[in-house]
Amino acid sequence: MPVTLDDLVQRLRDFAAARDWEQFHTPKNLVMALSGEVGELTALFQWLTPEESARALEDPALSAEVHDELADVTLYLLRLADVLGVDLLTAAAAKIDRNEQRFPAG
Repeated sequence: MPVTLDDLVQRLRDFAAARDWEQFHTPKNLVMALSGEVGELTALFQWLTPEESARALEDPALSAEVHDELADVTLYLLRLADVLGVDLLTAAAAKIDRNEQRFPAG
């Protein structure tokens, strides 16, 4: 069964509530945690050549780490957006619209 963003957001809310972590999930703290996870993802690719990075998922160990870090980045981003009341899909669609205006094809 496919998972939706709404499903993940609710699971994150429930996870935080069950542990009484809402008090720590301030925008500042979530941005800092998100930044840290992006740093961990960056470190996985830091010394790879462009060619090696394109094949990163062919290495089972590296693939598992990339998947975990991408998940961490996604979950912190979803939690931050939820705490701030931002609809990520709407915000992303609006940003693509703006980019299409700023950077026309051709």
